[in-house]
Amino acid sequence: MGILINKETKVIVQGITGREGSVRTKYMKEYGTKIIGGTSPGKKGEEVHGLPVYNTVKEIVREQGEIDFSVIFVPGRVLKTAVFEAADAGVKNIIPCVEGTPIHDIMEMVAYCKMRGTRLLGPGSIGIITPGEAVVGWLGGNVEWANKFFQKGNIGVFSRSGGQSGTIPWVLREGGFGVSTVVHTGTEPVLGTSMADLLPLFEADPDTKGVAVYAEIGGSQEEECADVIAAGKFTKPFVIYVAGAWAPEGQRFSHASNIVERGRGSAKSKIEAVTKAGGFIAETPTDIPIILKKKVKN
Repeated sequence: MGILINKETKVIVQGITGREGSVRTKYMKEYGTKIIGGTSPGKKGEEVHGLPVYNTVKEIVREQGEIDFSVIFVPGRVLKTAVFEAADAGVKNIIPCVEGTPIHDIMEMVAYCKMRGTRLLGPGSIGIITPGEAVVGWLGGNVEWANKFFQKGNIGVFSRSGGQSGTIPWVLREGGFGVSTVVHTGTEPVLGTSMADLLPLFEADPDTKGVAVYAEIGGSQEEECADVIAAGKFTKPFVIYVAGAWAPEGQRFSHASNIVERGRGSAKSKIEAVTKAGGFIAETPTDIPIILKKKVKN
């Protein structure tokens, strides 16, 4: 079952006629995602991979009804306009596969989507995939690789790294597990949806028996997950691998958003918080399935 997306999820692509939008649309459609069309101002009536192009999101809604997900491929400087347009049209979930967006624009987008009741994943996310059902974004890259790395199963996966969003599913597959849904939360310093926001969704999903996380030093997402676990809002096995735990204090590592502040964000802080809350720490990614085999209830 997984979370957020399945084969019935209605998806549109904003920026569908651009190079990125067109290439990613082809991949999503070939994987089986229910894409009903896309937008590109001034190009209504055209088609991309057999899908209709509209001028605006509201035009699609008028013709085809409510939209579950919009995936956006536009330059960062105009992302805010595209997000506002989708939220105003009542799109339930938005995922901007865009990096380099001005921080003040991101803050406005996050606030606007919350006001409109729209979930914003990212910005800076490469997508979400429920194996055998649907992919929104470009997580996996192509159908062959998606089928190779993402095997259907019962472990939910989060990653702060786009590149490593395939590593944990692969390690799980090699260790005898598959995944329910994989989410790349995004790389920007401010995100519309955090790991902690998504944990209760995995808790409610009967097909998810545990969650595995590729974590990094900096930021407080993992500590926020520990808060959710400690509050009893997530009760399934929770395993994290913290990349960069070797880095000495003060060293920059990986994403620019990885900032250690107010006692949170260090490897030590994350490990202590998760352990105290009842989660489990993997010394290496390959330890994750070993731990899960001991903790997941069949």
